[in-house]
Amino acid sequence: MSVTHAVGSDHQLARLLQIGMVLEEVVEARAYKHAQSMETELEAEILALLEDAAEESAEHRTKLESLVDELEADPVSFDQIESLVEARYGKTKPEDFDGVLYDQLCNEETAYKFYDDVIAAIEASETSFSIDRHRLVTVLSGIREEEAEGVEEVTTLMESRQ
Repeated sequence: MSVTHAVGSDHQLARLLQIGMVLEEVVEARAYKHAQSMETELEAEILALLEDAAEESAEHRTKLESLVDELEADPVSFDQIESLVEARYGKTKPEDFDGVLYDQLCNEETAYKFYDDVIAAIEASETSFSIDRHRLVTVLSGIREEEAEGVEEVTTLMESRQ
């Protein structure tokens, strides 16, 4: 499913939200992996950023789960969603980046772009969803804003280290 097209049904919307859930899970896992594997090497500021990012991703996943639960649609199997996320967003691995902060920046930017695309696809849709459209867009916009703040935090931290 492409995020560039208008969302035409509760089923498509549920699928997009589930992709977001898996994407958040990937971001959370990568942040925890960096924090745990490099804890002795990382400065407190970087460690705090990673822990905050992981907690934020968990909160985002909970919000998305709540939205999916409200939809009148059968959820797509986790395996199918996981393979979609891997194909689209899993092309890079933590070791592909020159440092923890670059990987975290990529994760934050990917999540921001995903939510930006989903919001645009919802707004381009004339479909009536079984969930209040305004609330849906408000929740997703809040998540997108937090991702933008994450990009800003990582960028600021990277710039302070140059």
